[in-house]
Amino acid sequence: QVQVKESGGGLVQAGGSLTLVCAASGTDYSATSITWYRRPSGKEREFVASITRTGDTNYAASVEGRFTISRGNARNTVRLQMNVLEPDDTAVYYCTVQIVGSGQWWGQGTQVTVSS
Repeated sequence: QVQVKESGGGLVQAGGSLTLVCAASGTDYSATSITWYRRPSGKEREFVASITRTGDTNYAASVEGRFTISRGNARNTVRLQMNVLEPDDTAVYYCTVQIVGSGQWWGQGTQVTVSS
């Protein structure tokens, strides 16, 4: 069974940076895409960024220019570099991995809190 784990969340002051890591295990297949979502407290889940197996990236308008998604050295590992963080970035960040023939798998999430 595929397992997805996020790490790297924490508390940071506005203007600071954090790097989140998503790692999927339990499969011999490479993910076709890996996507970050976030859910601010009391709000709906929203798209943050995604990367495909071929390296194509996509960003939400609210994070473009501040966040960078990239593939890690290990298979099915992705990093989300978050710079110039704002209080509105405070949320639980979730990673989801799409694997052909296996479906879509979600992690448990990691909390990011940006203080003003």
